[in-house]
Amino acid sequence: MAETPTLPANPRVSVAELEALHRDAYSWALTRCQQARADAADLLQTAYARLLDGSARFDGQSSLRTFLFGVIERLAREQRRRERLRALLLLRFGAALEPAPGMGVAESAGSGEQARIAAALQALSPRQRGVLELVFYRDCSIEEAAAVMGIPVGTARTHYDRGKKSLAASLRDLT
Repeated sequence: MAETPTLPANPRVSVAELEALHRDAYSWALTRCQQARADAADLLQTAYARLLDGSARFDGQSSLRTFLFGVIERLAREQRRRERLRALLLLRFGAALEPAPGMGVAESAGSGEQARIAAALQALSPRQRGVLELVFYRDCSIEEAAAVMGIPVGTARTHYDRGKKSLAASLRDLT
């Protein structure tokens, strides 16, 4: 029986494990790119490339899922920083400011209740939204969400609690 191939720079990660996580990883990348599919695909490709070339090294201290979500989160932050810097440079040098790709309002999540929930989520701070999406939509614990977001567990708990309260208030106001 043939062994599942492993990635050369990360002997703890098998291709089969990454394939099993692909759907969840793509879905997480979509949330980090405000539902822009092309940006999410690019982000995920970059995450996989970093795993392959060893610049993102899985050491087994967390689950592979948590590690992969963390790589995606850090790459999304890097992308947002680059886009903000680009916008600042364009403003400084007097160029017309074009909206950066993937930075627009999220596509409508559907009609009715889904659209209201999506709008209420978009109104939250990025950290609150990230923690809530990881806990409710990606089935992560608050501890795993903290690891993915690169924040202390206590901070994640605070964002979780405040985000839930803010989301409940927003949805109450919309009814």
